[in-house]
Amino acid sequence: MSDRTPAPVPDRLKEWEQRTEVPLFVAALVFLAGYAVRVLAPVGAQPWRDIALALVAATWLLFAVDYVVRLRLSGLGRRFVHVHWLDTVVLLLPLLRPLRMVKVYTAVQKRTDRPRLSLYARVMTYAGLTATLLGFSAALAVYYQERGAPGASIRTFGDSVWWACATLTTVGYGDAVPVTVTGRVIAAFLMACGLALLGAVTGSFSSWLVEVFKREDEKKRPPGSA
Repeated sequence: MSDRTPAPVPDRLKEWEQRTEVPLFVAALVFLAGYAVRVLAPVGAQPWRDIALALVAATWLLFAVDYVVRLRLSGLGRRFVHVHWLDTVVLLLPLLRPLRMVKVYTAVQKRTDRPRLSLYARVMTYAGLTATLLGFSAALAVYYQERGAPGASIRTFGDSVWWACATLTTVGYGDAVPVTVTGRVIAAFLMACGLALLGAVTGSFSSWLVEVFKREDEKKRPPGSA
């Protein structure tokens, strides 16, 4: 019988990821801010557009360096690209970087010891933050694609934010819809992510409630009872 147990993560890789988690999160916010300026600022708004482009390029280079370092520390070689496919996709499309927070939810689901309530709260917080950042990223990307398209119903950034909120929450009013191919691809992806993130939040909240009731029952149970 083959052993399907995942290989343990090297200590050096764990240490690197712990040390870079916060700086890379800040870099992701800087990247998103730079991209937002490039999309929303008027064409003649100099030097802000050039500064934003420099920030986008610098933070993407930082993501690339982190990817290469983790690839080397993992000891997986070329297999790293397939094993850590989400990191590979995020490197190619940095606007999807908020999705890396999904790893926290996966880690909680795999815990076999007694879960802590703070851990569920952390998952719900991360899922909510992921939804917010992902929705903002999608709104920027769709606005960039749709604002000059013939027959577009998304003509302002406000329209795009409204569309992102309706799509991410799976409401889908239909008053603002993408008409370009790229915009519709982004919409389909955002729908799938909306379902997954809502599932993460509701699942974690349900597990948290079950844990609360379980602890309350244990407190009320007489000592020595089965």
